[in-house]
Formats: sequence, C-alpha cells, structure tokens
Amino acid sequence: MNRVELVGRLTRDPEARTSAGGMTITRFTIAVDRPQRQDQANGQNSQADFISCVSFGRQAETIAKYMAKGRQMAVEGRIQTGSYDGQDGQRHYTTDVVVERAEFIGGRGDSSQSSYSMDSTPSVEENPTTSVDNDPFKDFGDEVSLSDDDLPF
Repeated sequence: MNRVELVGRLTRDPEARTSAGGMTITRFTIAVDRPQRQDQANGQNSQADFISCVSFGRQAETIAKYMAKGRQMAVEGRIQTGSYDGQDGQRHYTTDVVVERAEFIGGRGDSSQSSYSMDSTPSVEENPTTSVDNDPFKDFGDEVSLSDDDLPF
C-alpha cells in the first residue's frame, strides 16, 4: 500500500504550469513538523521535514489560486519516485507526493478553524466559499433543542 497523509505549511507560493496537453500541474513544498520525543517536550529542538508535492488538473488550479506561502494544508496521496538527467549531465532522483486530496486549513499563520476540501476528481467544487443553500441543516431552524435525556449516550 502506498498512502500518505500530511499536515503542514507551505514553504513558498505554489508554482503552476500548463503541460503541452493543456493540463495544469502545480508543485509546492510543505513543512511537516516531526513528532517530538519525550526529552524534547520543551519545544526547543523541534524539527520539520520538507515534502515536495505535485497536483494535477482542476485541483492544481485551485491550489495555485488560493494557497500561498505560510498557509496550512492537509494532503492525501501517494509517494512517487522518478529520475531525470540534468543539464550538468548528472542523474537526479526525485521523490514527490502525488496529491489525490487536499484540504485548506485555517488562514495564514492563524488558528482559524475554516477549511476547504478538494479531491482530484472532476466533480470538485472549485469555489471555497460555502453557500447557505448547501446547508443540510437549514430546514431544521432554531426551534430544535436537545436535553441530556435526548442523547443516546
């Protein structure tokens, strides 16, 4: 199984390019904090890994449009390795996370709880604003109230 789930902050603005076939390809790097050991609990020696990610299609367009350096996001995907011959004649090896799902978390450097989720499927809504008309609870109104006796646990 090749599955990756990461939460981190963008280290720079995403770079979007268009392939010869017209598909958008967006590359970005996220800094993911490593779990701290017991002896590092004071936070002075925290470390991060810098993970290269790549996204394709409509999802790539959305990431390039709405994300920027410092913004926090969650990504799900798979690891893909590759290689290419550089201009210097050397063989270079790459490791990227191919993003299948991305979620915007909060705002730049704040603790806001707002988020926007997107999959790499073509039916994804690209506008991160939520319409009141899409609220599944709007028909219940304000008259619903629960007491502790109404809860099943």
